[in-house]
Amino acid sequence: MQLIEVTTAQHEKEFLKVNVLMNQGDPNYIQPLDKDVLQVFDKEKNKAYRFGETIRWILKDDQGKLIGRIAAFVNKKYKTKGDEGPVGGFGFFECIDDQPTANFLFDTARKWLEAKGMYAMDGPINFGERDRWWGVQVGGFQEPLYCMNYNPKYYQKLFEGYGFKVFFNQYCYALKVKDKLQTKFYTRHDEVAKNPDIKAVHIRKDQLEKFAHDFVAVYNKAWAGHGGLKTMDFRLVIGMFNAMKPVMDERISWFTYYKDEPIAVWLNIVDLNQWFKHLHGRFDWWGKLKFAWIKKTMKNKKFNGIIFGVVPEWQGKGIDSYMIMEAAKIIQDQHLYEDYELQWIGDFNPKMMNVASSLGTDITRHLITYRMIFDPAKEFKRHPLV
Repeated sequence: MQLIEVTTAQHEKEFLKVNVLMNQGDPNYIQPLDKDVLQVFDKEKNKAYRFGETIRWILKDDQGKLIGRIAAFVNKKYKTKGDEGPVGGFGFFECIDDQPTANFLFDTARKWLEAKGMYAMDGPINFGERDRWWGVQVGGFQEPLYCMNYNPKYYQKLFEGYGFKVFFNQYCYALKVKDKLQTKFYTRHDEVAKNPDIKAVHIRKDQLEKFAHDFVAVYNKAWAGHGGLKTMDFRLVIGMFNAMKPVMDERISWFTYYKDEPIAVWLNIVDLNQWFKHLHGRFDWWGKLKFAWIKKTMKNKKFNGIIFGVVPEWQGKGIDSYMIMEAAKIIQDQHLYEDYELQWIGDFNPKMMNVASSLGTDITRHLITYRMIFDPAKEFKRHPLV
């Protein structure tokens, strides 16, 4: 086998190609946009490089045929409560159905991470935020959501055959938008609605800076510090909102306020892969023209939940039900979409899993984030609950 570090433009093309080769023939596979993968490894675009570094490899057989790839990361900001030392990561793993080949790729990442002083490695993960490229799919093999990992079914066997253990499970939940919610949502909504100081509004494109500040306020109270999640700052969020703006549907992202102070957020986006699957990875000038035409002529029938959260002091008081039902007045009554799917929720977050289940959803996908501790004498612990 020929292990090649990715250092040239040609290597990058081959790095992207491996993903296509491993999934060819699968009717549910949607090729990720090249730009979305490459920007992870762009030091100008990925702010994670301020705190870490990456390396990538492609693997060929003796005849020069591509048979695998892997990337490894170290990031000082990547920490989970209870870690006994620095943990590295790996991702963008692709491999033929052959355990020795997979072991060679895993060993390559492991040796690099051990040399960097890591005591364990998690994967597959992203060099950046958890909303992208996180986990290996083991169930629910349907068309992937935007920037969600998708892989052949045999990958689970390769990971566990190497000795990885489940660090946490990730589940996606879905429902039909037209379905009536449980009675308790209506009851709780009506109770909260009696308070004139509480209101829910959807995001507005002409006020993105205001909503970015409000998002930061809610996020840093509700999530920061849980499960290794770091605080967010305004620059990151406004950048995210501005990137979403061309495809943003104002009517499906909601904020709740008490006396004009943000206390909850429910962020959703249209399922971009329903459009991007026609681009086959391209988003150059031709891809952008094609996308504009597709977006204009093809109705997108699905939207996805990205983030849902309530600040601690308002949790358990019906705010979640209130915000959902206020949004339903528009989303359901105007028949905006047919299907809704929540991005993955980790089993370390049982409260959010209960919220998803209470909506009457079905589990649609199952992914796993694995961990390996390099010293077998050290105790393995699952991701702590939040």
